Amino acid sequence: MRNSFSFNRRHLVLTIPILLLLLLITTVHSRYSPFDPSDLISDGVHNNQSLNQTTSSPFHLALKSSAEETCEQTYGFLPCTTTVIGNLFLILVYGYLMFFAATYLSSGSELLLQILGPGIIGGLFLPVLGALPDALLILVSGLSGSTETAQSQVSVGMGLLAGSTVMLLTVIWGSCVVVGKCDMSETENSAIDRKDTKRFSLTGSGVSTDIWTCYAARIMAISILPFIVVQLLQTLHSTSGKHLAVLIGLILSLAILISYCLYQVFQPWIQERKLKYTRHKLVMSGILKHLKQRALGRLLADDSSLDESVVQKLFNTIDENGDGCLSASELKALVIGIRFEEIDFDKDDAVSKLIKDFDKTNDNLINFREFINGIQKWLDEAMRVGGGSPDPGPRTHKYLDNFHDKTKKAHALLGSKEPEEGESDGGVKNPRWTSFKASLMLLAGAVIAAAFADPLVDAVDNFSDATSIPTFFISFIALPLATNSSEAVSAIIFASRKKVTTASLTFSELYGAVTMNNVLCLSVFLALVYFRELTWDFSAEVLVICIVCIVMGAFASFRTTFPLWTCFLAYFLYPFSLVLVYVLDYVLGWS
Repeated sequence: MRNSFSFNRRHLVLTIPILLLLLLITTVHSRYSPFDPSDLISDGVHNNQSLNQTTSSPFHLALKSSAEETCEQTYGFLPCTTTVIGNLFLILVYGYLMFFAATYLSSGSELLLQILGPGIIGGLFLPVLGALPDALLILVSGLSGSTETAQSQVSVGMGLLAGSTVMLLTVIWGSCVVVGKCDMSETENSAIDRKDTKRFSLTGSGVSTDIWTCYAARIMAISILPFIVVQLLQTLHSTSGKHLAVLIGLILSLAILISYCLYQVFQPWIQERKLKYTRHKLVMSGILKHLKQRALGRLLADDSSLDESVVQKLFNTIDENGDGCLSASELKALVIGIRFEEIDFDKDDAVSKLIKDFDKTNDNLINFREFINGIQKWLDEAMRVGGGSPDPGPRTHKYLDNFHDKTKKAHALLGSKEPEEGESDGGVKNPRWTSFKASLMLLAGAVIAAAFADPLVDAVDNFSDATSIPTFFISFIALPLATNSSEAVSAIIFASRKKVTTASLTFSELYGAVTMNNVLCLSVFLALVYFRELTWDFSAEVLVICIVCIVMGAFASFRTTFPLWTCFLAYFLYPFSLVLVYVLDYVLGWS
């Protein structure tokens, strides 16, 4: 983040000359005009046969054909061309400007998040900004010109939507596994932070994520429901029924978008609450293990009840002043003495929750009977989670160990809230200037994206006409590189830190970006189709999106560890998607 401003300043230095070059190009734009026979040089003989031969010569026909192949300048002044090389150049220039806009939006969002934190900003505002370049490109692809023109250009928007989703879940996802891989622990089947000695072992190295990343993958898989609903309802034979299907899909996608944003708003609070609860269970587990180790006999009697004589000795050990009650200070001394090496938590908070569990008289003291009832309650919980039985024999030790191991694993899956190296949790220096800078970045990114989305779509459409390559494939491959490349570079760099926390954040952001594509960008697309009364004819494209999202979503929803071999599955899905669309549309004739 410290280098983000200098990074954008370097981009600004490159962008200004490009904008000047575009303005210079507009001054030399010209078009051919048809030759008039009267303007030709004559030999003085007016011969109709000679005139006809002249006007039908190959040279004259070529010029006449070139004259008819004209292009329309976007905004009336931006350059355009009908040549392959010219349009390729314009795609590169406009694509770079969209990349520049996406970079500014991303950097401004991160600065704003540092100041305002998660919640409304992180859950609602920033996800929308992240999808803004894609949404604008989709919007302008269907707003241009007549209905016929919009129908031909809207495939650019669908290509971008499908290409962004597939690229994020295949090429970028697989690259994050490669750069973020660490050695896999043989006992716990999880990656060991910052240890990469097994190199490119397909099963011995990989990445691990927390449980919240699984939830993000499940939400991503759910987000394809509007695609499925629209596609299934397109089987209706009436035109009005198909039009209604688009409206139903639009309403459903907007409903999922609102639900997802609300979930993002409340997610930090949900995560913190669940983490605190799991830490409390880990304190429970640690105290039970401590009592088991300090007991001179078995904790449970033959009838599966607590052996009160054994527990009495433990109670007396904790009761330092011998008043028959355990105070907060005595319990804190117990918690500190256990030395929980696997977690760092607020000792006072742990003691207050312990007293809340045990104290039924609300006097902030725990007498012996309350201690007995509390320990019994904890043992019942440990038996339920640890898979034990009421047998008071050696299995008591086994299910307590199982409970402790499962609780530690659950705590690890929830992820750490500790700041990364090089990051500070002491607040942002000069928040006023940082807010101003973030606002400028967001404004600049939004303006650039809005200004150059339309000419980029026109350049793609003209390039398609010049090369006879379908616009879908051009937008599928080229446009996601412009709108998602900054996000891709950021994800790969972050994954290269080789930690569970950074890997979790990286993959969660990838799943979140795909979710926003599937709901926000699809909402824009469906709104265009509905209000401009366009034809929904994207069966192959929808099938590709659904296959990739379902495969990767199902794969990531029920596991938190991904060995290195999983990257090849992700990489394979990218060319598979292109081939599938080509076969369905241009071999089997789905379109």
